[in-house]
Amino acid sequence: MTILLTGGMGFIGSAVVRRLLATTDETVVNVDCLTYAASPESLGKAAQDRRHIHIAADICDAEAMRTAFATWQPSRVMHLAAESHVDRSIDGPAAFIRTNVLGTQVLLEAARAHWNGLTGAAREAFRFHHVSTDEVFGALDHGAPPFDEHTPYDPRSPYSASKAASDHLVRAWQHTYGMPNFVSNTTNNYGPWQFPEKLIPLVTLNALEGKTLPVYGDGSNVRDWLHVEDHAEALVLALFRGEPGATYCIGPRQERSNLQVVRAICATLDRLRPDPAGSRERLITFVRDRPGHDLRYAMDPKGAEAALGWHAKHDFESGLDATIRWYLDNEAWWRPIRDKRYAGQRLGG
Repeated sequence: MTILLTGGMGFIGSAVVRRLLATTDETVVNVDCLTYAASPESLGKAAQDRRHIHIAADICDAEAMRTAFATWQPSRVMHLAAESHVDRSIDGPAAFIRTNVLGTQVLLEAARAHWNGLTGAAREAFRFHHVSTDEVFGALDHGAPPFDEHTPYDPRSPYSASKAASDHLVRAWQHTYGMPNFVSNTTNNYGPWQFPEKLIPLVTLNALEGKTLPVYGDGSNVRDWLHVEDHAEALVLALFRGEPGATYCIGPRQERSNLQVVRAICATLDRLRPDPAGSRERLITFVRDRPGHDLRYAMDPKGAEAALGWHAKHDFESGLDATIRWYLDNEAWWRPIRDKRYAGQRLGG
C-alpha cells in the first residue's frame, strides 16, 4: 500500500514517518512544503529509505494535491500538516485559517475525487485520518473530568478555532459524501526534534544558556504530556484500525502544571549538567499571561486504548529525561535554529 501523509517533516509527522517505515512495508508519500518549523533532519535514516517520497507542495495548492493523488494512488491518507503554535496564532491568525481550514478543504476534495475513482476492496479499505488537538474542546477547571470523544467543542484561541473548523470539515465530508474519514485528538506532545518555540525545548535551551525561563501567569495552567513516539504508535494503529466516523482521544494521563514542568526541566539539567552558579530554578521568571490562556487540558483515552489496543509507554519523568539528554547531545541541530530562525523571543502578546 501507499500512504499519503501531510506534514511529515514536522515534529509529530516525522515521528509517524519514521514509525511507518520501521514497522510496515508501506510506501510513504510525504507532502510537506517545508515551513519554518519543518526539519528534514528529523527523518533520520528514513529520509534515505526508497519507500519515502517527499513532495514539496502546499496543501492549499489544489492542482498539486490532485497531481499527488493521481500519481501515487494512495490507499490511505493521514493529515498532520497544520500551523500549530497558539502564540503564533495570536500574532497572525490568517496563516492558521489558510493552512488549517482551507488546506484541509483542498485536501479533502482531492481525496474525495481519488476515493470516488476506487472500486471494490480498494474503495472499502480507503481511510482519511485527520490528526487534531485537545484544544478544540476548550478549557477545564481543576478537578473537572477530562475531555473524551463526547465532549462538545469550545475552542478559545485562533489556533484551536482553526483546528475545530478542520475537524468539522472532515466529519461533514464523511456525513455528506460518505467518505471513510475519522479524527484523532491528542494532548501536548514532547520529545526529540521539537521546534524550540514550544515549552519544553524552549525552557531547556534557555536554561542551558543561562537565560530567563519565562512562565506565563503563576504557572498553574495544566497540560497532559504525551511523548511523541507514543503518539506516533497510536496514530499508526489508528490508520489501520480506525473506523469511518469515529473519534479517538489519545492521551497519557500525565497532567502537569507549566510550573511543575519547568521545575522538572531545571532539576534534570542540574543533575545531568550542573551549573556552577547554582540551581537553574533561579532563572524562573513569571511573565504576563498569554491572552485567553486556557487553564487546563486533559484527555480520557479509555476509548482509544480499547479500540486501538494502545497505551502510552513513557512516563513523564523518564520521557523528559530522555528528551533533555537528546537536546544535550544534538546541539548541532538546534543551535542554527536558535542563532538564525528563532532565538526564544516571546510570541503572542
